[in-house]
Parts: sequence; C-alpha cells; structure tokens
Amino acid sequence: MKRYRVDGMTCGGCVRSVERVVRALDEGLVVEVQLEPGEVRVDGPHTPEAVKQAVEKAGFGFGGEIAAPA
Repeated sequence: MKRYRVDGMTCGGCVRSVERVVRALDEGLVVEVQLEPGEVRVDGPHTPEAVKQAVEKAGFGFGGEIAAPA
C-alpha cells in the first residue's frame, strides 16, 4: 500500500471527494483517506502521477509519496 500526502482537506466531505476521484482510477483499488494526518492510502494498480492528477482535479494539493516507516 502506498501513502500520499493530501493538502487542504478540512472535513468529511473533502475525504469523500478525494476517495471518490482516486477510486475512479481503477475499480480494483483499495482506497483509504484520512483527514488527519491528511493522506490517501492506495493499494492496487496505479501510478503516483494518476493519483496526483485525481487529487488535484478534486481541488486539493498533492504532497507526494510518504515514505514507509523504517
């Protein structure tokens, strides 16, 4: 599962918007969006660029991939 930073989410509606646009990339994706700490987790076939475009299309900032904890 890859984790990406999403900037600008402030409410549950924001979370649902991000989840909807990222999930639309591929019906096989598992998508989890967390308001705090402001991230989307994506498991399944995707590219970071596709997630970036989807997040930005929904009106939020894309902060890139979050490194896995060591």
